[in-house]
Amino acid sequence: MNFGTTLNISAAGLAAEGTRLQIIAQNLANVQSTGSSPGSTPYRRQTVSFADRMSSATGVKMVKVSQIGQDQAPFPLKYDPSNPAANKQGYVKMPNVNSFVELMDMQQAQRAYNADLAAMNASRSMLSRTLGLL
Repeated sequence: MNFGTTLNISAAGLAAEGTRLQIIAQNLANVQSTGSSPGSTPYRRQTVSFADRMSSATGVKMVKVSQIGQDQAPFPLKYDPSNPAANKQGYVKMPNVNSFVELMDMQQAQRAYNADLAAMNASRSMLSRTLGLL
């Protein structure tokens, strides 16, 4: 394996985790986004799925975002009769986003991003030292 391949693998990991962080930020931004009329559907939590894909250029497996889906968990109900999206009983469908889960996912994505960045920096350093010897 050459250093270019190692850098490409790390870059693929950085891109995948960057997408994951974008989806987490979107979920957190919409944690209170309800529908606009009674019974309407609020924001539905987005999820990211990864898969390994064989790179035709390098011949190695790299991580890619395979799918951005939607969490099918039920919407929690909140009693708020003054909300325009409240039903006849005064309940509003809230997004199925749990801030605690999103923060834990964000922490995990950040650690994976930092690990990919460290691998990239180590490869770059080794390549630089090799070129220095030549």
